[in-house]
Amino acid sequence: MDQVRPAPPGQASAEPSLGALNGSVPVRAGGSWLWRLFAFLGPGYMISVGYMDPGNWATDIAGGAQFGYTLLSVILLSNLMAIVLQALAARLGIATGLDLAQACRERTSRPVSIALWLICEAAIIACDLAEVIGTAIALKLLFGIPLTLGALITALDVFVVLLLLRRGFRALEAFVIGLLTIIFVCFGLQIAMAAPPLQAVLGGFVPSREIVTNPAALYIAIGIIGATVMPHNLYLHSSIVQTRAYPRTDEGRREALRFAVTDSTVALMLALFVNAAILIMAASVFHAGGRTDVEEIEQAYELLSPLLGVGLASTLFAVALLASGLNSTVTATLAGQIVMEGFLRLRLPPFARRLVTRGIAIVPVVVVTALYGEQGTARLLVLSQVVLSMQLPFAVIPLVHFVSDRRLMGRFVIPGWLKGLSWVIAAIIVVLNVKLLVDTLAGS
Repeated sequence: MDQVRPAPPGQASAEPSLGALNGSVPVRAGGSWLWRLFAFLGPGYMISVGYMDPGNWATDIAGGAQFGYTLLSVILLSNLMAIVLQALAARLGIATGLDLAQACRERTSRPVSIALWLICEAAIIACDLAEVIGTAIALKLLFGIPLTLGALITALDVFVVLLLLRRGFRALEAFVIGLLTIIFVCFGLQIAMAAPPLQAVLGGFVPSREIVTNPAALYIAIGIIGATVMPHNLYLHSSIVQTRAYPRTDEGRREALRFAVTDSTVALMLALFVNAAILIMAASVFHAGGRTDVEEIEQAYELLSPLLGVGLASTLFAVALLASGLNSTVTATLAGQIVMEGFLRLRLPPFARRLVTRGIAIVPVVVVTALYGEQGTARLLVLSQVVLSMQLPFAVIPLVHFVSDRRLMGRFVIPGWLKGLSWVIAAIIVVLNVKLLVDTLAGS
């Protein structure tokens, strides 16, 4: 990448990321380790939302229904990759005072920066598309609202985000964590109802040769990995870790980095539980019941209660889906703001930014639903994941490049072993996403 105007290590040459929210959350200078950690809890849970959004559900359901517990090892592997990449994003933000969008603008030529911005905007719109579809499906399942009307209703979330931001960043985090708790409880209850065999579940976390030798299993495995790491999360995390008012000194940054990585690691383990729970539920209910053809969210909803013999099961599933869709809209709004301000230095009111991106996402959902019905909407959901897969390398590669650059990172540059591991993870994700894209376009 072309180097332009190198900034001194640990010093940002741009306006603070997120403006007035930067450094707005106080942290404890003393006290116990747990109390100090509590001040840093929040950003990790906000980025964990992207790892359990509606775009992941169909892939997990199809994997469990067709192959039982076999693909649990793939979910575990993709989650470990995500933990490493999100730790790198936090390191970039804390060490340099730049979020990933700002770093791309400051450390690359203008044509490259503009290209990265356009690609990232396309990814955010694709992510928003999946959230609109997921939320609309949940509203239909719970309240019988038609998909087209449900998609239009999702535009109202702009007012929720605006209200929360006015109350401070902690209010936004509390809202997200509250919805995550609902998702966690819903799936915990569903797993208890399904009562999967513990030995089979644990065995699923051990890699199986079938994943590689069976083309159908390999295809779904690639889909799981491709849909897990969300590109906008890397931009988001590098910014929101800076909302904490830690001392902008080497020692302050070092402590902030430790707490930020702990926060994101714990939160992503929650995401691992949710994704694994979706697959375990599909394996124990659909695969065990001989329904290996279940691939879509609405199919799962319709069959859960009859196969489990518990009427509440389907309702819990739909409630979790609605919470997931609502949560994802909040984090996508913030990511969109960070990307636009970081790449262009253009600040729009949150409601204006939200209305633009949500409007772009709603229009194709409404048109496709009106013309092709629910089947067309399901295909649109798959297309949104393909677009995200196309964008992913353009977020992962710059991130690994920046945190490996000693001139930018100073003493916070990643060590050699972590640099090697990061490039291996980047290569795996890129290769698998390219294969997923080629196979999807080829109609396999």
